[in-house]
Amino acid sequence: MEVGQRSSGSTGSSLSQINVTPFVDVMLVLLVIFMVTAPMMDKGVEVELPQVEQAPNLESGKEPLIVTLDRAGNIFVGKSKVSGLDQVGPVLQQVLKGRKDTEVYLEADNLVPYGKVVQLMAAIKKSGVERLGMVAEEPSP
Repeated sequence: MEVGQRSSGSTGSSLSQINVTPFVDVMLVLLVIFMVTAPMMDKGVEVELPQVEQAPNLESGKEPLIVTLDRAGNIFVGKSKVSGLDQVGPVLQQVLKGRKDTEVYLEADNLVPYGKVVQLMAAIKKSGVERLGMVAEEPSP
């Protein structure tokens, strides 16, 4: 074969093969990233908390039990919706049965009437909760 001439079969074969290994590597890395970040994005029930100076923070280091009262009047224990105010006591007693610490935090939306918040606080206290904390957030600067 002379210089400058090509063999007839070599030109088509080099372009017809695509290496998918880098593509698979990138997809696996993205899969791992989404698997790690997905649990962090689960925030729970959306409520607009009251903003106060020096708002009390949830204690870090242990998983708090949070009772939430949203704007529509729905009550949640953790992330489970409770059918009504009369069911809060039995649900809390069931959840707190396996815990040493009977501390509960109450999140109530800023626009919920105060009377409903007090009724929920009374239902929580009747269930045997020793310590009840209110959750608020500090105003943004």
